[in-house]
Amino acid sequence: MKKMSLVLSVFVLTAVLLSACQYNVRRNGDGTASVETTISQQEVQDAVSAAIADPLVQNVTVSLQSGYVLVTGERQRLNDNSKTDALSFRLDLGVSDGHLTATLSDTLLDGAALDQARVDEWSARISSRLSQVGQRSERASLQAVNISPESVTMTWVVSR
Repeated sequence: MKKMSLVLSVFVLTAVLLSACQYNVRRNGDGTASVETTISQQEVQDAVSAAIADPLVQNVTVSLQSGYVLVTGERQRLNDNSKTDALSFRLDLGVSDGHLTATLSDTLLDGAALDQARVDEWSARISSRLSQVGQRSERASLQAVNISPESVTMTWVVSR
């Protein structure tokens, strides 16, 4: 009976843990579960666009590369909304203490570097948004993240 309850708990927790993205679940010998979530390019693009949260930034596009994400977009000028500037940056995802990290580099707006405060803010928002896509339980700890041209894959360990 106890084993059935544990299996049912892991199943329910896994169903709650993941909503839109694809996932694979594997039960570990120590009572935890390993959950691998696969996030599509469109889901990454939606999360990055929402994280930027700037009404002047439009047409955000993400391109999944081997090991990183290339983000491009356009930003309307404040003083002349008929003109736009090109926005681009590289997004690297990693793991620190069981949490997703997002590092932006080569952050350019019309060829000039973005200010560090904005880069730091976007990094925090992007890691938070992408974590929400793949993680639905506070008992889940991120173990690995992998970016391929097809998708972003996160491996979580869920404790009981």
